[in-house]
Amino acid sequence: MPVPVPRQRAIPAVESGQAQAASMSGGPLKEEAHRGAATNATTGAPLTLLLIEDDPAGQLVPDLQDSAGRPIRVRTARNLTEAGRLLTDDVHCILLDLALPASGRPAEADGPDADELAMLRHVLKLAPRHAVLALTASGDAERGAEAVRVGAQDYLFRDELDSRLLSRAIRYAVERKRSDTAERRLTESRLRAQENRRLERGLLPTPLLEGSSLRFAARYRPGRSRALLGGDFYDAVRTPDGTVHAMIGDVCGHGPDEAALGVELRIAWRALTLAGLCGDELLSTLQEVLEHERSDEEIFATLCTVDIAPDGRRAGLCLAGHPAPLIARPGREAELLPYDKNGPALGLLPGARWPRMQVELGSEWSLMLYTDGLIEGRVGAGKERLGQDGMVAMIRRQLGEGLRGEHLLRAAVHEVRDLNGGELTDDLAVVLLDRTP
Repeated sequence: MPVPVPRQRAIPAVESGQAQAASMSGGPLKEEAHRGAATNATTGAPLTLLLIEDDPAGQLVPDLQDSAGRPIRVRTARNLTEAGRLLTDDVHCILLDLALPASGRPAEADGPDADELAMLRHVLKLAPRHAVLALTASGDAERGAEAVRVGAQDYLFRDELDSRLLSRAIRYAVERKRSDTAERRLTESRLRAQENRRLERGLLPTPLLEGSSLRFAARYRPGRSRALLGGDFYDAVRTPDGTVHAMIGDVCGHGPDEAALGVELRIAWRALTLAGLCGDELLSTLQEVLEHERSDEEIFATLCTVDIAPDGRRAGLCLAGHPAPLIARPGREAELLPYDKNGPALGLLPGARWPRMQVELGSEWSLMLYTDGLIEGRVGAGKERLGQDGMVAMIRRQLGEGLRGEHLLRAAVHEVRDLNGGELTDDLAVVLLDRTP
């Protein structure tokens, strides 16, 4: 007997390039394909075929068996109305006779320009999640190939059917449909992830320091898995009078809502700073923004702001429940700036005030602002945390090794991660401003 299915298409899904692509993708696609292959074996339910054809004798489909030798159940519908009624969740595959007219008339009645696959298009629209096999006249491979292009999983020749071949074609069509569905979902997931990354990357700040002699560097690591943005935020701008303003903050928590609130606070800080606000007036306004934008009254944010004078030798410092910055100067050990006038975190106390401290920097210095993700990682397998003292000792050692700027930040973040024994669970942000004569 001639082979009723074209040889290049009579290939199991697990051997086809499509299945290879699924395996190479790994992850959800590979797992879903495996789950699909095992569905009937694990549930014990036989495959169910919905046959759409109008053969009065009803002898088109021979007795069928699945791979375990169990009978494949067959339901027969003579038109789309019956097909819709019989298309329940337990149907695995549809076998459609392409000779069946969509309008109830012979296909030739509509002329040479008629859509010969109109019935197939209707079925695909009716059953987008089901595998579909197209049945066409012997030798009409062109029409069968067009049916596959439109959306069928395979095609068969009507007058060359036998039970073995049809049973195998049904199983392969079901697996190809599952593989196609899993691949489409994986592609959609990847596209959404790419869009999210582009969005988050666009929300990260671009410091506005044109005209300043200060060097700027930053490192950022969100605590959320597969995220680019967390609840930590930072920014730096230079106002027309030559003052460089920098800040770093931390919204409690590290989910998407906290990340969104951090972005809002950063943008508000930049706008208010460029408008001329600083110190207590700026922080009071930011607290109002937080109170209006937060999703829960329990949410608060810590903040550290510095405004560096145009000559670079002194700065104003405001702390809202945030760790004090670290300063390193030639001939002196790195140390923390004073934090005795630390005010409350934003969102905790209505009407709070944040005093501005004047700090002498000197002619050459490095100023590091950071969030608590840098100091709250564990040290080894125990419960001990790195803490500020451990962080200061680490930075002193790395400075002694000649590390500066971006290299210093990279080494600090890597060492904190290594001490923690793996990825940090909290968001982490570090900003470094350097001034050299």
